[in-house]
Amino acid sequence: MAYQIWNRRYTGSKYKLAEWISNLITENCSGKSFCDIFAGTAVMSKQMLEYVDEIYINDFLFSNEVIYKAFFSQEEFELKKLEKIRDDFRNIDASSLLSNYVSENFGEKFFSQNDALIIGYFREYIEKTLELNEKEKNILLASLLYSADKAANTVGHYDAYIKGKNIPDSFCFDLISPYQYSNKKIHISRKDANQLAKEICCDIVYIDPPYNSRQYSRFYHVLENITTWRKPKLFGEARKPEPENMSEYCRNSAIKVFEELIMSLKCKYIVVSYNNTYNSKSSSSKNKIALKDIEKILNKKGSVMTFEKSHQFFNAGKTSLNDHKELIFISKVGE
Repeated sequence: MAYQIWNRRYTGSKYKLAEWISNLITENCSGKSFCDIFAGTAVMSKQMLEYVDEIYINDFLFSNEVIYKAFFSQEEFELKKLEKIRDDFRNIDASSLLSNYVSENFGEKFFSQNDALIIGYFREYIEKTLELNEKEKNILLASLLYSADKAANTVGHYDAYIKGKNIPDSFCFDLISPYQYSNKKIHISRKDANQLAKEICCDIVYIDPPYNSRQYSRFYHVLENITTWRKPKLFGEARKPEPENMSEYCRNSAIKVFEELIMSLKCKYIVVSYNNTYNSKSSSSKNKIALKDIEKILNKKGSVMTFEKSHQFFNAGKTSLNDHKELIFISKVGE
């Protein structure tokens, strides 16, 4: 079965909340342009495309940018060509493959050895084959990321792998299902959110930044590595590269950069997602921006409405948190 955009494990995913959030937006905001400035899984972008004519989808991860282009960009592609490639790779015998970057670094850790051989071989194929246009390459690479994530020996992120178990061969390559839109302007970018805020003018901006110290570029380093295919030297038990693409929202400067973002926005409505992990017992899960800081900063921009919903969030670690809630702030700018 073809993958939909929400068919992956991702910390902070709004899949189960997307309908509730989009209803709040459509009931309390007006406008025909929408910016998902920390898009993550982009499920909110998918949800809001039903209501707007123009959308900005942005994230700073390389893997997310490829996924957005695969699902949302409107270039032409040959489905039959991609289906033939899918069928050919489903019949590959891992025992016939040579060792590669993925098998040497992630085999018997994040994937079984056979699965890692196939993933690495397929990634090299995508990189070198000449009969694919950019859209087709993005579809194949996004499909590889989704298929690999489904087979990964993890709890949903790549900060560590599950130890003490035999890893079964479970990789099965399947294609994503790209979306077709007519008369929609879709802008896809991989930029620092604070920089993008200075460059665009949009009716509604949706903000769902990382709030704790967990860096997404480290959490999803395996998928980032497969995407960029730079083959860097890796370190430690989790086989991570040297740190790069680190977010200021996961550091002590979070309040400052959040305020800079809010004050830079040129829009009619600001919608902020927030959850109450600031009460978490886990130090890495504690929010860098407190609830009072969010409210204080948003009130500088305009009137603020607050909504909340009980929600069992995706917990990929050891965080213990009772009575978890998702909060939505909607600020009408200038009021």
